[in-house]
Amino acid sequence: MSEIKAKDKHAKDNRVKKVGTILVSQPKPTDEKSPYYVLAEKYNLKIDFIPFIQIEQVDLKEFKKQKIEILAHTAVIFTSRNAIDNFFRICTEAKIEVPAEMKYFCITEQTANYLQKYIVIRKRKIFVGKKTASDLEEVIKKHKTEKFLYPCSDIRKDDIPMFLSQNGFTFSEAVFYKTVASDLSHLADVNYDIITFFSPSGISSLFVNFPDFEQKATRIAAFGPTTAKAVHDAGLILDVEAPLPNAPSMTGALEIYIKKANNIK
Repeated sequence: MSEIKAKDKHAKDNRVKKVGTILVSQPKPTDEKSPYYVLAEKYNLKIDFIPFIQIEQVDLKEFKKQKIEILAHTAVIFTSRNAIDNFFRICTEAKIEVPAEMKYFCITEQTANYLQKYIVIRKRKIFVGKKTASDLEEVIKKHKTEKFLYPCSDIRKDDIPMFLSQNGFTFSEAVFYKTVASDLSHLADVNYDIITFFSPSGISSLFVNFPDFEQKATRIAAFGPTTAKAVHDAGLILDVEAPLPNAPSMTGALEIYIKKANNIK
């Protein structure tokens, strides 16, 4: 096993080459102080932002086929803004008035704050995790008697449903929206030194658009263990992995790699 790891490390070391261009497979940041903009300016990089996946609404007729009674639940678990948008969209289309007593469990403070687009936050019971699904699970543990609804995409991580199931919670999960591959045909003849990925769906989108994709000198960066696994499962080489103990963000991991690759002290 140690010999295999040594060979993998040697192969990766041979791929550490100068970086000038990066493709981030997410929407362009609206914040002018985004760490990506800081990184681009600091190291004279060209960074483009092109989402590899997009969200499609599940229409009301399709939603009803799942036979989910929203008002039969006392709490809703939100792990993204997309989940919030589509939950309240379905409620509006179905003419469902969400009761003031409904509790909301949000994966982060940012997600919780986004709720104010639809409700008056100070008048509702909102519970917030720190950053990850595991953090939110610690909060949920204290509310064993709730009947949870988990609005999600047709492609979602297993962690929260598995936690609820294994710990005997009463819950339903329902698909409120779908995650589909974006059209990336305009990238057919474009090459980047690094492509960043943030979910297994992004890797799937790459091969949906380019079934014969060959990595060659392109470095792959992945955020999170499930994304890293998807990279390996696709037969690709993972060059930059985030988060790291000394770099909790994608930009932090990229900076460490760029310093090494561009020989910056």
